[in-house]
Amino acid sequence: MVNVPRLVIAAPASGSGKTTVATGLMAAFAGRGEAVSPHKVGPDYIDPGYHALATGRPGRNLDPWLTGEERVVPLFLHGAAGAGIAIVEGVMGLYDGRTGSGDFGGGDFASTAHVATLLDAPVVLVVDASAAAGRSVAALVHGFRSFGSVRVGGVILNRLGSDAHEAMCRDALDGLGVPVLGALRRHEDAATPSRHLGLIPAAERDADAVASVRRLGELVAASCDLDALRALARSAPPMAGEPWDPAAEVEDRPGRRPRVAVAGGAAFTFGYAENEELLAAAGADVVRFDPLRDESLPDGTRGVVIGGGFPEVYAAELAANERLRAELAAFAGAGRPVYAECAGLLYLAQELDGAAMCGVLDGVKATMAPRLTLGYRAAVAVADSVVARTGERVHGHEFHRTVTDPAYGDTAAWQWSTSGPAGFVQGDCVASYLHLHWAGSPRFASRMVHACGWEHD
Repeated sequence: MVNVPRLVIAAPASGSGKTTVATGLMAAFAGRGEAVSPHKVGPDYIDPGYHALATGRPGRNLDPWLTGEERVVPLFLHGAAGAGIAIVEGVMGLYDGRTGSGDFGGGDFASTAHVATLLDAPVVLVVDASAAAGRSVAALVHGFRSFGSVRVGGVILNRLGSDAHEAMCRDALDGLGVPVLGALRRHEDAATPSRHLGLIPAAERDADAVASVRRLGELVAASCDLDALRALARSAPPMAGEPWDPAAEVEDRPGRRPRVAVAGGAAFTFGYAENEELLAAAGADVVRFDPLRDESLPDGTRGVVIGGGFPEVYAAELAANERLRAELAAFAGAGRPVYAECAGLLYLAQELDGAAMCGVLDGVKATMAPRLTLGYRAAVAVADSVVARTGERVHGHEFHRTVTDPAYGDTAAWQWSTSGPAGFVQGDCVASYLHLHWAGSPRFASRMVHACGWEHD
């Protein structure tokens, strides 16, 4: 049994201020010298970037759909090793989970409540009180406390207008026996800017993001009862199970470690920390490169991984780095393994909104689309690739506002129920819109490293 003080920060609906409160709590506890383990329910990549800034530790996702619910507790324990408190930011409304079609909305699976139940963690409900008086707030909290089986251990009131508004809400909630653990005023200066896929990633904002997280920590420290929140976190019972161990999930072979270069920088900010940990456990020497700044791949690169992000925002800069584009095209053309998701797919295309990309996928043109494509996907591999074998099933998600023409190549990568074939398999290059958390398919890391080839070392 392992004791991990923990809280789940949830809300009745999206837009209530979960990210503000969760990130602020992480920064506030870290500012008191605590080792804080940051977590996010669901597949989102952006919030964990802010969590990492607040805590100095990798932001980690807990998603029963992507990894299997049996791995949620082990992955949590892996991330929380050595931490004094764990803060878990929820997704959408407390009970909003996966529907039968794979999207959020109608089911409980993969909801914040589902993860809170798996973790046996108390929930702090963030309530947007900006347009409600005291008794309506109390009715809302009463409903969420009574519905389902999670333990709502307290409330943080957000976007209050005045001292009188706060007093009204506190008085109404006092009769419910649900403690008010914080009360935040409307603070527009603490807001995080957004664009077409949500918040702007922390890695793109640099000093501004650091300052924003610092302000959130100061705001929450001044507005919340950190001692009471700490006591609530400590009320979580000991957890059974062992931490997830990437080395136990993969096959490592002795000998020299083939170098796998992973794209990073402002244009490629989406990735799960466990993917790189699995690559390293499988024997890779994992290094980073920035397609916006680096004119060549790291010396000795034997494989390339290009995850998600916002290449559409940086299309002109990516196009201007002609040397790296040409090197990547030659690298893939020589049969070296390349794995690309979403933004990586766009970067490997012939062009993106008219800007020249790498041209690995000859003739493929990507453009911005009017609608966001978002949702969970149960996918089947329709061809052998550098990571998958024909017929293998995986759970992933899509998150993009672009389309490619064509949508798939002569040899597609995947197929799922909401579309026909999708993605491209071209030699040892595989590229598609499908995002995968490799803790749910750890064999992908072993196969990727194996494809880099010990026999050539």
